[in-house]
Amino acid sequence: MKIWAIVQFAGMGLLTFSVPASAADEVVVYSARNEQLIRPLFEAYTRETGVKIRFITDKEGPLLVRLKAEGSSTPADMFITVDAGNLWLAAKEGVLAKVDSPVLMQNIPAHLRDPGQQWFGLSVRARTIVYHTGRVKPAELSTYEALGDPKWKGRLCLRTSKKVYNQSLVAMMIARQGETRTEEVVRRWVANLATDVFSSDDQVMEAILAGQCDAGIVNTYYYGRLVKKQPRAAIALFWPNQKTGGVHVNVSGAGITMHAKHKVAAQKLLEWLSSPSAQNLFADGNLEFPVNPTVAPAASVAAWGKFRQDQTNLAEAGRRQVQAVKLMDRAGYR
Repeated sequence: MKIWAIVQFAGMGLLTFSVPASAADEVVVYSARNEQLIRPLFEAYTRETGVKIRFITDKEGPLLVRLKAEGSSTPADMFITVDAGNLWLAAKEGVLAKVDSPVLMQNIPAHLRDPGQQWFGLSVRARTIVYHTGRVKPAELSTYEALGDPKWKGRLCLRTSKKVYNQSLVAMMIARQGETRTEEVVRRWVANLATDVFSSDDQVMEAILAGQCDAGIVNTYYYGRLVKKQPRAAIALFWPNQKTGGVHVNVSGAGITMHAKHKVAAQKLLEWLSSPSAQNLFADGNLEFPVNPTVAPAASVAAWGKFRQDQTNLAEAGRRQVQAVKLMDRAGYR
C-alpha cells in the first residue's frame, strides 16, 4: 500500500512521489517553516545518516487542518511550525504524540518545550523593543509595560494584534501579571500609538526610521534582516524587563505526529535537530538563537548582546491565546 506525499522544490512547482509505509530509512515532514530554512538541515541529516527526508511546506493552519483530516492515514511523521501558540494548538488538537527522550530533555530548556512532551522548541526568537538611536536614549527604556507611560504618547508603533506573535506576547503577560494589569497596559499602548497598526514588523521599523514614531516591538530576526541590508540604519534593540520577568521569547519547534509511520526515525531526527551539530544550521538561517544553551549563536546575532529570558513555560502562549485575543479587542488594539 502506498501513501502519497508532496514535496515542493524551488522553481519546480509541486512534485508527487510515493512513500512506502514500511520504509525505515526516511522521515516525512509537514513544515510551516520556509523551505529555504529547512532544506539545508534535511540535506545535512541525509548526508550524515543516509535517512531521506521528504517534506511539504505550507502555512501552519492548512497543515494542521490536513493532519486532522488525514487522521491515521497521514504520511507525516513530524510537524514543524513557528510560535509556541501554534505548537500548543497542534497538541491540543490531538495530532502530536508524547515523546520520551532524555536527549531532548537535556538539550532543550524546560520553558521552551511542552510539559506534556508533545512539542519541543528548536530555535529561539525574542520579541523585544526597537528604537530610533537619534531620538531615544536607552536609559529612557525599561519594560514592555513602560511603553504605556505618557512620555511615549504619539511615539509608539505596533504590529496588528491579528498576528500570533503579538497574541503570544500578550498571553505571556497575562500569565505573569494577570488579566487586569495586562489590559491596563495594552490600553495604554493603544493610547500612545503614533499611527494605525502595521501588518508587519518590517513596516514598524520602516515607520521608526521614517520618523513616524520612535519605538516599537518586533521579533529579533526582522531586526537582523534590516541591519544586514542597512548596517548604518539608526535603529537598535533594547532588552526589556531585565529586572522583572525577562524578555519575551518564542520558538520555532516540532513534534512527532500521533500516527507517524516512522516514529523511531522521526525521534532520531528530532533529537539531531536539538544537537550542537544541527542547532546553528537551524537557527542561523533565520538569524535566531539556538535553543540548546550549550550552542553559541551566530556572531551577528551574538553582537546584539546577552539578555535574560522570561522563564514562564511557553505552553501558556497557547493556553491563554483566546484570552489574549479577547483582551486586545476590548482594549481597542486592532
